Amino acid sequence: MTDLSVIIVTYNSAGLIGPCLDSLLDAPGMELEAFVVDNASADGTAAAVRRRFPEVSLIQNPANRGFGAANNMALPQCGGRHILFLNPDTLVRPGALAAMSAFLDNHPQVGLAGPRLVYPDGRPQESVSHRYLGQKYAPERYRGFRGEIAWVMGACMIAPAGVVRHVGGFDERFFLYGEEEDLCLRIRQAGWEIGFAGEAVVVHVGGHSEADSPSYDVWRRKFLAEYVFYGKHYPPAVIRRITRDHLLKARWRIATLRLLRPFAGSRERTEAKLAKYRALCDTIADVSASADETVLPKPKKNS
Repeated sequence: MTDLSVIIVTYNSAGLIGPCLDSLLDAPGMELEAFVVDNASADGTAAAVRRRFPEVSLIQNPANRGFGAANNMALPQCGGRHILFLNPDTLVRPGALAAMSAFLDNHPQVGLAGPRLVYPDGRPQESVSHRYLGQKYAPERYRGFRGEIAWVMGACMIAPAGVVRHVGGFDERFFLYGEEEDLCLRIRQAGWEIGFAGEAVVVHVGGHSEADSPSYDVWRRKFLAEYVFYGKHYPPAVIRRITRDHLLKARWRIATLRLLRPFAGSRERTEAKLAKYRALCDTIADVSASADETVLPKPKKNS
């Protein structure tokens, strides 16, 4: 059996996928297979992979299916003991793959783990989280799980193949954002814990997939993912409390930012903050409009 199956989902990643695959395929002492699932890139990503890396299995989607769904497409073809989900804007440091695989072998109670993520200049990057979205509103739902780590960042995650198949892979309702948090939660619900393979180092550039998107659009996608998570894991009463607090905060911040805008030192930063809170209000309005009133209120759409 192959040691490791690696899945990389790309979207307009022509400038990144080459160095990423070079760092991966040059790893010594690892028998691995690599899959690139391209979500309808328009910049020649798929052609670059086909030309430079014939040993990589390429799956081309005619449309952008999102991160989770694209990963799931490659899962039936994976023959490795472990499965590595890797972003194209990463560079795998020497020894990282072996360290992550050894970590899983030495910790059978771990159902998924992440490495130590760093920026290209070596600065540490947030790699793990100890809390879930909305956890403070329903802490009792998370008592009794194994381990202290809630979830690891989705830029690089490794898991035993059997665990991934046991939980059914990614939930495809998450298009972008939130899917790794949901996957880790389901793995903990199934009895495993989430681990941190700190000896493995992976460079993560970050922000590539949304680099050309307006701030408002990025926040809309993030907040929509939040509400998919809430709707899946919380009862209606908790979702109503979360929504009420979100709206109060967003409306207050919009009012104060507008008032202080003439005196702000950075107009661009102020506009970015306004975009965030407008996106939150609009997301709540849209989600509420399609939800049962016992789950969410029907707030007026903020202009």
